[in-house]
Amino acid sequence: MRRRLVPWSRSAFVALSRDSILGKVVREHGPPKLRVYTDPFAALVATIVGQQLSGKAASSIFARLQSHVGEIEPTRLTATKPSDLRSCGLSSAKCETIRGVAQACCNGLDFRRLRRMDDEELRSALLAMKGIGPWTVEMFMMFALGRPDVMSAGDLGLRKGLRNVYKLSDLPRPDECCEMFERWRPWRTAASWYLWRAAEDT
Repeated sequence: MRRRLVPWSRSAFVALSRDSILGKVVREHGPPKLRVYTDPFAALVATIVGQQLSGKAASSIFARLQSHVGEIEPTRLTATKPSDLRSCGLSSAKCETIRGVAQACCNGLDFRRLRRMDDEELRSALLAMKGIGPWTVEMFMMFALGRPDVMSAGDLGLRKGLRNVYKLSDLPRPDECCEMFERWRPWRTAASWYLWRAAEDT
């Protein structure tokens, strides 16, 4: 899938590089190389594929899905048998979710309208779909829509990154993550990108 660099990368870097907690990581890595997918439907499917999987495993399954169906497009996915989707490595639950989103698009779900929603409206609209939870919505907002102020309190990688930059002995709880992230508004998406880098230093 094609991707483009977010337009606010430099602004986020300048702001976060002065932060007393995250600044060292920010300066080490430079402006966040956060690229968003140009096709929001395919990005949402990829995010569903990635639920509770490592990035490597998710990429492998998504590649098999692309190889099997060709273009990741609603009518192709609704026409694909669940058994064929499962043969790509998808669980039955993920097959149902992906086919449900594809059918919703065929029935009139408009991603252009979703783009125009504010964060809370978008969250409510996507959470209403079966099989889509907070993590999926938050990753979609980051990597499909390029929203600059998103965080995911339940993401394990972010919790590891917070543990490292705050020099904690244990992983912070999701509610603690929310509190820690407040200092990085309105650039919490960029802060997340840096925390994923920090999580690698374990």
